[in-house]
Amino acid sequence: MNLYEHTIIARQDASPSDLKQLTEKYSKIVEKNNGEIIKTENWGLLNLSYLIKKNKKGSYIHFKIKCDGKAINELEKNESIDKKLLRYLTVRVKKFDLDANYFNKKDDLEKANK
Repeated sequence: MNLYEHTIIARQDASPSDLKQLTEKYSKIVEKNNGEIIKTENWGLLNLSYLIKKNKKGSYIHFKIKCDGKAINELEKNESIDKKLLRYLTVRVKKFDLDANYFNKKDDLEKANK
């Protein structure tokens, strides 16, 4: 089994329930293909570097996945036809960094450091 970090960017007008449905939908696809979701992070609504399909912002969802390449192919095939998504990216990694939380607010980071 390989380790992957997978990030999807949903449209800026997606509601929280839409984001939850997207997360569940793609988690089920991974699990159906003998994969395992190690961690799911909702990074929230962030500015995009450039316009993508006339959107200035996007809702980011990040998955840490343990699976084989077949599950990733199935996942990306489904994401490429989903109208709610702007982009997706999969990166194969050697190990997961489960401790760092890069998208916390500054107040949360200061509390964690004390």
